[in-house]
Amino acid sequence: MTTDDTARALGSVGRGALRLTLYLLLTLLLIPVQGVAVGLRSPLSRRLPILYHRLCARLLGLELVVRGERMGSGPVLFVSNHSSYLDITVLGALLPASFVAKSEVAGWPFFGLLAKLSRTVFVERRARSSVGRQRDDIGDRLEAGDSLILFPEGTSSDGNRTLPFKSALFAVASRRIGDQPLTVQPISVTPTRLDGIPMGVAFRPFYAWYGDMDLAPHLWQVFQLGGMTVEVEFHPPVTIDGFPNRKALADHCQRSIAQGVACAVSGRPAQ
Repeated sequence: MTTDDTARALGSVGRGALRLTLYLLLTLLLIPVQGVAVGLRSPLSRRLPILYHRLCARLLGLELVVRGERMGSGPVLFVSNHSSYLDITVLGALLPASFVAKSEVAGWPFFGLLAKLSRTVFVERRARSSVGRQRDDIGDRLEAGDSLILFPEGTSSDGNRTLPFKSALFAVASRRIGDQPLTVQPISVTPTRLDGIPMGVAFRPFYAWYGDMDLAPHLWQVFQLGGMTVEVEFHPPVTIDGFPNRKALADHCQRSIAQGVACAVSGRPAQ
C-alpha cells in the first residue's frame, strides 16, 4: 500500500462536498413525499425508504457484499450488531423493514425527522417500568405484518467485536403471529475494505461511530472517503420455540453474529 493509495482512500474535500450536496438534495426532495405517504398510510411509505437507502449507499460509495439468504416473507424480527449510523443505510438498502431505536434519536435534529418518516419504533431502554408498553408497541407492529430491525447491543461498538446482547427486547419473540412463532433472523454487518485496502483496526473507525466521537466531523469524513466494502451475512432464522427462554435466544443470536463478524474481520470463510 503506497502513500498515494492511503491518501486516496482517506478521501478528498471535493468529493466530500459533492456527495454532501447530492445527499442533501436527495433527502430534501424525498422528505415531503415520504411525509405524505406516511400520512396517507400508503404502501409507498414502506417502499420509498428502501429506494432512499439504496441511493444513499451508492452515493456514499458503499459496496454491499451479501451472504446467506434473507427471510422472504414477514413479519420478521431482524437482529444485528451495530457499529455506526451507516448500518442504517446498509440494512435499510437490503430490508423492507423499520428500525427499533432508542427514544433519544427521535429528538435529534434532522436525523430524528428521518427516523420518524421511516416509521421507526422508539423505545426507552433504561426505563424498566415501560418495558411492557414497548414490548406491546413492537408486537403490534409485527402483528400488523411489519418486519423490524433491532440492535440488541444497546450501543454502537468499534466494529472489531460484538458486544453482549440485552435480552429484554427479545421478549417480543414470544409472540405468535397467527398460530406461528415469530421468526428471528440474525445478521452480521462488517466493514472490511476501504478503496480495496483491508480496513483492519486502524481504518475501521472511519466506518464505526462509537464512544464519545462527535457526529458532524465523523460524517464529514465519511463523505470524503473512498469506496467502502461492507459484508452482510444473513444467518439461519430461528424462533423462540427452539430455546428455553428469551435469554437463550439472545445468546444464540449474539454468538452467530459475533462469529460472522470475526470471520469477516479476519477474512476467514464463514462457518
